[in-house]
Amino acid sequence: MATQQRNRISAGGLDLKDNVISINRVTKVVKGGKNMSFAALVVVGDAAGHVGFGTGKAREVPLAIKKGIEAAKKNLIRVPLIENTLPHPFVGVYGAGRVLMKPAKPGTGVIAGGAVRAIMQAAGVHDVRTKSLGSANPHNVVRATFEGLKSMKDPVEVARLRGKQIEEL
Repeated sequence: MATQQRNRISAGGLDLKDNVISINRVTKVVKGGKNMSFAALVVVGDAAGHVGFGTGKAREVPLAIKKGIEAAKKNLIRVPLIENTLPHPFVGVYGAGRVLMKPAKPGTGVIAGGAVRAIMQAAGVHDVRTKSLGSANPHNVVRATFEGLKSMKDPVEVARLRGKQIEEL
């Protein structure tokens, strides 16, 4: 829990762009018929190492998206980047969703599908290779990706803790 609080960032001052990952129509059966609403899964990021996700539910799609954006702004994390890629490979796990992410050489591009691609582009990662393992549910894939991004180690911080220069790592 301490690392989760440490990584949180305030949305003020950041130029955030939003990206809708999925919109799900939800129907609740009641005595008088069916009540329809929409659930939106949204990612926001500044393409400079800050990214967040959120969900919103409302009777209409635009309101659900707006609520999702507000929730995503409250859930921002910082992603350590080295030359527009990730510092090291890792696997993010959430429920049945597992996402493998590996750094790539410059010029490779974002090799990712659907939800992971949206997160990487919002975070500002330009070169990465990913593979979604397990669940294809967008919610689980997004949460698994964020768990992995939160657990990533910043090379500058690791070097400082070890008392070494960053070139030695």
